[in-house]
Amino acid sequence: MEIVKARTDKREYKRIVLPNALQVLLISDPDTDKCAASMNVSVGSFSDPDGLEGLAHFLEHMLFYASEKYPLEDSYSKYIIEHGGSTNAFTASDHTNYHFDVNNDCFEDALDRFAQFFIKPLMSADATIREIKAVDSENQKNLLSDAWRMDQLQKHLSEEGHPYHKFSTGNWDTLEVQPKEKGLDTRLQLIKLYEENYSANLMNLAVYAKESLDKIQSLVEDKFQEIQNNDRNCFSFPGQPCSSEHLQILVRSVPIKQGHKLRIVWPITPGILHYKEGPCKYIGHLIGHEGEGSLFYVLKTLGWATDLSAGEGDGTTEFSFFVVAINLTDAGHEHMQDVVGLLFKYIHLLQQSGVCKWIFDELAAVCETSFHYQDKTPPISYVVRIASNMKLYPQKDWLVGSSLPSNFSPSIIQTVLDQLSPDNVRIFWESKKFEGQTAMIEPWYKTAYSVEKITGSMIQEWLLFAPNEDLHLPAPNVFIPTDLSLKDAQEKQVKFPVLLRKSSSSSLWYKPDTMFSAPKAYVKIDFNCPFASSSPETEVLTDIFARLLMDDLNDYAYYAQVAGLYYGIFNTDSGFQVTVVGYNHKLRILLDTVIEKISNFKVKPERFSVIKEMVIKEYGNLKFQKPYQQAMYYCSLLLQDQTWPWMEELEILPHLQAEDLAKFIPLMLSRAFLECYIAGNIERSEAESMILHIEDVFNKGPDPICQPLFPSQHLTSRVIKLERGINYLYPIEGLNPNDENSALVHYIQVHRDDFTWNVKLQLLALIAKQPAFHQLRTVEQLGYITVLMQRNDSGIRGLQFIIQSTVKGPGQIDLRVEAFLKMFETKLYEMTNDEFKVRFYPYHN
Repeated sequence: MEIVKARTDKREYKRIVLPNALQVLLISDPDTDKCAASMNVSVGSFSDPDGLEGLAHFLEHMLFYASEKYPLEDSYSKYIIEHGGSTNAFTASDHTNYHFDVNNDCFEDALDRFAQFFIKPLMSADATIREIKAVDSENQKNLLSDAWRMDQLQKHLSEEGHPYHKFSTGNWDTLEVQPKEKGLDTRLQLIKLYEENYSANLMNLAVYAKESLDKIQSLVEDKFQEIQNNDRNCFSFPGQPCSSEHLQILVRSVPIKQGHKLRIVWPITPGILHYKEGPCKYIGHLIGHEGEGSLFYVLKTLGWATDLSAGEGDGTTEFSFFVVAINLTDAGHEHMQDVVGLLFKYIHLLQQSGVCKWIFDELAAVCETSFHYQDKTPPISYVVRIASNMKLYPQKDWLVGSSLPSNFSPSIIQTVLDQLSPDNVRIFWESKKFEGQTAMIEPWYKTAYSVEKITGSMIQEWLLFAPNEDLHLPAPNVFIPTDLSLKDAQEKQVKFPVLLRKSSSSSLWYKPDTMFSAPKAYVKIDFNCPFASSSPETEVLTDIFARLLMDDLNDYAYYAQVAGLYYGIFNTDSGFQVTVVGYNHKLRILLDTVIEKISNFKVKPERFSVIKEMVIKEYGNLKFQKPYQQAMYYCSLLLQDQTWPWMEELEILPHLQAEDLAKFIPLMLSRAFLECYIAGNIERSEAESMILHIEDVFNKGPDPICQPLFPSQHLTSRVIKLERGINYLYPIEGLNPNDENSALVHYIQVHRDDFTWNVKLQLLALIAKQPAFHQLRTVEQLGYITVLMQRNDSGIRGLQFIIQSTVKGPGQIDLRVEAFLKMFETKLYEMTNDEFKVRFYPYHN
């Protein structure tokens, strides 16, 4: 049977089924520089035995250790990393996915090691105890994450007998303490789960390689035929996780971070059952729209919301939820009932308007263009997506998934729309303001919450009393591209960006697309403004300016975003940056609008207040970052010149007014140099024309907005030079007293940007990465987050260890890092030339 693929996709595909019933998709790509594979097993956390929460996730961890054929512990990961690859896995509710990528010439050996996960893994008693600690450490890092906490709270408030209710990650208590109390051996339970459920007929494998399909097929048949087929049925649990007692509820909960959030949730018919009709895509597109007349536009105009998203959330083929998530301002928090009332008013509008064919057709056209002109993703991401799709869709749609709604069915869309009713709703409302007002505690993450019953008639009342705003459907989208032709770039041989033009005001770097043959372009403009970051105050004002620009453009530019044309405006170390990326057909229209908005920007006091409130909360929430993130931040602060601590910026924020920004913008723009980069399906003359227009806007006329920089204002970013032979220690107390984790960043400054030195450092990092992980995490169990990686600060290269731990303090961790470095140095000297050449031959071709 044919597999539907994108028009621009030159890869070859073939489905095979091995004698053991393992289903495989072979992908041949002669242009790839990496091979990859992903095995999707239809066993997830829903399959955890009662009283052994997290066992499926723990099993995912254990398969990485060793196998009968490759008994050396961690030899799989070692092989992958030493041959230019990466490897990972994840456990979902109804499946577990294992995946890796590696250099082309090592694929056969890597695939053989990978296959042994599913043939004869070793699960030694010693490794079992150590890896329970790793699972516990992984859970510890999530305990203060609002996303994990709220996800578990939604599960907690569901049927106890339904697997959705379970705690899926596992910890020391569920995998060691409780089983022992019940006389259970966790390792034996682990082996039982594996032997009974890891059956070839429940597996889907996607393999991506450079070779021909025939060669890949013979490789796969050879490596995977020994996987046992126990002819197991797929785990199924029919029925809904929410009974009537879990519906029509208002749940107040206390988050870790500042801010107010509403999650309005409805159980619905799973979208996967009607993926060609795309009911959730259609409804999510309209409820989540941000153009004029949309729910978000109205909430934003009222000053009540800063963000809104809508679409299908958690689910399987048996059940699913539709979720509308709204970030509220302080004023929005006080008007929660009005916000929910407006949402139901908009849903009522959709129900009354009927399902519009022109909106569905427009959405289908956008999806079709997006599918056929999708960017090529890394092979490892591609196989993960496809292996997951193989479990859910018929063969012809393995590549498409649910991304191409094509059957217009008003009745199916209307059915899901009708499920978004006041009788079916669950409202989760998060705010620090609820501290001390909640009576219950969720058992796994200790989230404080309370539950209140709400009736359909109460919500009907909220709807009636909500502000009488002009809610209406979106207008036709003028940004949908109709010209997808490719430019005839004369510079077919251009491999690197060229400097097209330079003036006192700007420089333009240009790179035509000579590789991807896609109707897309990329424009980046760096506004280098010395006044923008000369103090903590100016840096904060620049940040607010960039956010206000995005805010002001949003209802207009959202149509472009829907059509695959994105823009961003962000503050940088030296000013701010404008990026526009996507289909090139109407890119110029959007770019010119953004430039026009910058040049004529007027501060709206009411929007300034909303954005200021949002920035104060964001900066204040930095103290809730994970300890390793805080350690990385302080490391950057110490190294980089002209950076301002966020604590100083937070101190300034409350005192800033709209008039401060209004005075600052002309000053900031008064001296500027524009560094421009344009690439993709754009001709040289178009690129030049864009920049000439921008220079006309900012630099021409009797009273220009921008003057060129003085020579002394053209500064490069600088980094503190650490002296040889001197160690610096910066102990800092974590900012969140409730976080029991400690962290270490051990940074070694190596050299200034230099080609030969860069390669040597890259090679060292490659050789050391896996042994560091093995020793410090697998053997010593310092913590789940254990990373060795290169670092690049404005061209100054270095090496850093990043470790977060609940078992040791930073000083003790540092001693272990030093001990590892001594041990590794010895091993490096012991390595023979032959070993070195064999191991790293691919890098010396």
